[in-house]
Amino acid sequence: MRRLPDLDSLQLLMAIGVHGSLSEAGRQHGLGQPAVTARLRAMERQVGMKLVERTPRGSRLTSAGVLVADWARETMASASSLDAGLSALRDGGGSRLTIASSKTVAEHLVPGWLAGLARRHPGATMRLESMDSEDVPDALAAGTADVGFVEGHEASSSLSDREVGRDVLLLVVSTSHPWAERHPRRVSRTELARTRLIDRGPGSAPRLALDHALRDVGVPRPEPLAELPTNHAVVEAVIGGWGPAVLSDLAVGVELAAGTLVEVDVEGPPLRRRLRALWRDDQPLAPLAAELVERAAQHHARASRRHHQTFSHPHPEPTLVGGIRSAASVEPEGALAR
Repeated sequence: MRRLPDLDSLQLLMAIGVHGSLSEAGRQHGLGQPAVTARLRAMERQVGMKLVERTPRGSRLTSAGVLVADWARETMASASSLDAGLSALRDGGGSRLTIASSKTVAEHLVPGWLAGLARRHPGATMRLESMDSEDVPDALAAGTADVGFVEGHEASSSLSDREVGRDVLLLVVSTSHPWAERHPRRVSRTELARTRLIDRGPGSAPRLALDHALRDVGVPRPEPLAELPTNHAVVEAVIGGWGPAVLSDLAVGVELAAGTLVEVDVEGPPLRRRLRALWRDDQPLAPLAAELVERAAQHHARASRRHHQTFSHPHPEPTLVGGIRSAASVEPEGALAR
C-alpha cells in the first residue's frame, strides 16, 4: 500500500490528462505550478515510473500515466460512494430503514418502537415488512431488510443477534368451549397434541415452537382446523367458537382482560420465548437500525424491571403452576424456548 498515491494526487493527474497543462490543472486544485510539479514528481517516485511528459504544446500523460489515470477514475468513483455513505451515517444512517419482522412482533411491538424513533428522526422513512419468522433471515441475507425481529431464533453463524424481549405462548379458547368449563381449567400435553388447532401456518413461530414443545409426547399432530394469515384472524376465529389456538400473550392480552377469550392451563413448563433482533454478521448496523435495536432492548429492560417488582411482592396471589404459563413464576434460563 505504500506505493499507492493519495486521492488528491490522483485527481491532479486526471486533471493534467484532461487539460494538458500543469498550470491549468493546478488552478483547478488551487495550486501553483511549482507545487504541482513537486507533487507530480513525488507521485512518480512513489509509483516508480514516469507519468507525465513535457511537449512543446504543454504536458501530456505517458502510456503508464494514461493507465494510472483510468484506474484512478474507478478509485475516485468508489471514494465518492464511500464519502456519500459516511455522510449518510453521520446523518443517522440515511433517511430509510427497512425492518423485516415476525408477525407477532410486527403487530404488537415494532410500531411502538418506530414511533419513538420517528420523533427523533422526523425526516426518516421507515418500512415494516411482516412475515413468518423463518423468512426473516432470508430477507436479511438478500439485503432487502436492514434489521429483523423474530421469536425463538436459533443461533446462526451468518447473523448477529440481541435479545429485545420475551413472550409466552398461551392456549386460549372461546367462553363457550368445553375446556372453559373445566375445573381445574387444564389439559394434558397429550390431549393438546391430539387436538386440531387454529394456527397461522407451517412457518409461523407459534406453530414451530408448539411442535418443538410437544415433540416428545409421541402423538402425531393432526392437521389444523384452519390456517389463517394473522394473529388477529386467529383470535377472531377462536372468539367465534371455531376452535382452540396457541398464541403469544402479546396477541391475546386485550381479549383475556376483556373476558372474550379464556386461557386454559397446560401441564408442563411454560413455553417462553426470547424475542431477538437480527442483522447480518458481515456488516455493521447502520446508526438508525442500531438505534431501533437499542430502543427495543431498553423497552424490554424497563418491562423486565416492572415484572420483577410485581412478582417479588412478598404475598403474590396464587396462580397455576406447570402450564404453558405460570404468571407468578419466573422460569430459569434453561426453561426458555429458543
